Amino acid sequence: MIRSLRALDLAAVMRIWFDANAKAHDFVPEEYWQSHYQEVKELLPQAEVYVYEDAGSREILGFIGLTDSYIAGIFVKESARSRGIGKQLLDYGKGLKPELSLSVYQKNSRAVAFYEREQFAVQEESLDESTGEKEFVMRWER
Repeated sequence: MIRSLRALDLAAVMRIWFDANAKAHDFVPEEYWQSHYQEVKELLPQAEVYVYEDAGSREILGFIGLTDSYIAGIFVKESARSRGIGKQLLDYGKGLKPELSLSVYQKNSRAVAFYEREQFAVQEESLDESTGEKEFVMRWER
């Protein structure tokens, strides 16, 4: 089930955010994610966030964060990956917006392949100033 973020979800969502970032971006020092943890925790409730909640256990297994038509991120708990949850969250976002864009680290080949498979196209290359890592800016439109 996909639904809007509730205040009680914040701890679970932040665990997923941190773990997913540290694992998927092993080329970025873990300290980077630690140093941004509190800022993200404060900003998240102000964003448009939808969580994927397991219907049986009620456990939060993933979420998507949107700012207008920009995907700030799709994060899925490690134990729940490769079960279609990320695609369901993305499809939910596509149902809400006529176009979407995002930035993804070029070294995160799994994410790049996922977005390409989901009809996102690379629009440009950029540099994330805070990490020094190259990114793709990708876009999808209905």
